Amino acid sequence: MSVSGLNHYTIRCTPGELPALLDFYTRCLKLNAGARPVMPAPGYWLYCEGKPVVHLYAALERSAAGPTAALDHISFGAHGLDETRAHLKEQNVAFEELPIPDWPIYQLFLRDPFGLKIELTFDLDEEAGAASGHAD
Repeated sequence: MSVSGLNHYTIRCTPGELPALLDFYTRCLKLNAGARPVMPAPGYWLYCEGKPVVHLYAALERSAAGPTAALDHISFGAHGLDETRAHLKEQNVAFEELPIPDWPIYQLFLRDPFGLKIELTFDLDEEAGAASGHAD
């Protein structure tokens, strides 16, 4: 067995917090709300390229202590570094940039409405191939 990438992560919230989370993940990260099994609490499954990667689950009566508890950040593979920068700026979403020295990886970090750190990871070799029209 080997890990091939993020399957999903779940954010527990109150029903009142659900709209802000849904807005952030659909507007800023362009995920799509899609099919979700019947569950005992309201929520959404948010999809990227047909896969549910974020689950919002409104089962809390009140917010949990701290914005992220033991979770430091969630990383998504991403494409289109320049377009993503422009989109986040257009949405007035603050972000930090972090290239990885000696690796073809570039990261953008932003925070969701709960303060959860989100990492967007770009493969610079793939970005260069896409820009030249030669996707490998």
